Amino acid sequence: MPRPTAAQLAYGSCTVIFSTLAMLLLSQTSSGLGIAVITLSALALGLLVAVTVPLPKRVRSGSLAAVPAPAPAPVQERVPAQRETASVAASLSSLSSVSSASGSAVREPAGP
Repeated sequence: MPRPTAAQLAYGSCTVIFSTLAMLLLSQTSSGLGIAVITLSALALGLLVAVTVPLPKRVRSGSLAAVPAPAPAPVQERVPAQRETASVAASLSSLSSVSSASGSAVREPAGP
């Protein structure tokens, strides 16, 4: 049997403590038999909660076939920053020369 995890211990302990207090306060019993029944029922409830806490999934060596890792995506070669800056500057200078050559010939579209 595997060892209980920290989550199982915490949930089980909290369940035992809080359920014992709640049942003792609600039943208002003072007899030894009543306290023993409440204590045993709280322990059983705590054990049930600790056992039903979801466990982390473990991979068994013989139960699952090895799944190959996905191939990494191909890396595209980036243009160095100097080339990008030069091409952007050339594009802007060609646009400015076209707009200055047209001068005032550019008109705003007429509105409705």
